[in-house]
This record gives sequence, C-alpha cells and structure tokens, in this order.
Amino acid sequence: MKQLFPVKHIMGFICSLVLTVVALGVLAFDLSVKSGVILLLITAFLQASIQLVMFMHAGESEDKKSIYTNVIYALFIAVVTILGTLLTMIWGYQ
Repeated sequence: MKQLFPVKHIMGFICSLVLTVVALGVLAFDLSVKSGVILLLITAFLQASIQLVMFMHAGESEDKKSIYTNVIYALFIAVVTILGTLLTMIWGYQ
C-alpha cells in the first residue's frame, strides 16, 4: 500500500504552495521593486522546475535527453524573444 501513495507528488504540491505564498509575500510585505523582482524570478524558476520534474514526469521517461534539450531550446527562444522585444520597444532601436 505504501507504494501506491504518491509521496513525491504530495511533496511537490506542498512545495508549489509554499513558493506561491512566498511570491504573494512580495505584495504583502511591500518589498522594493528590485528585491521583489529578484524574489519573483527565483520563485518562478523553482516552481517551473518542480512542475516540470514532478508533475510533467520529465525525469521518468527513457528519452530524458530529448525532453531536457527541448526545454533548454524553448528557454533560449523565450530569452531571445524577450530581449528582442526589449531592444526594439524600450531601448530605442531605430
């Protein structure tokens, strides 16, 4: 019966809830903009990692390498898109 209880999934869910409460603490404690953004980025990265590994079962398949390669590629595309948007809209590329 112990093998049927999803301990890892429950712990992942609790960690996600804790990270959400920490992120809400940015608003509740009225942190400065710089520290708030840093804390939000850290909690967002940690929560995305937990979601990927625990609930999307990225580490359980036989094809781990291609899954993680696709995630890294998607992150690269996201960063390039964000930096390109900042370059053209905020930093005044003409």
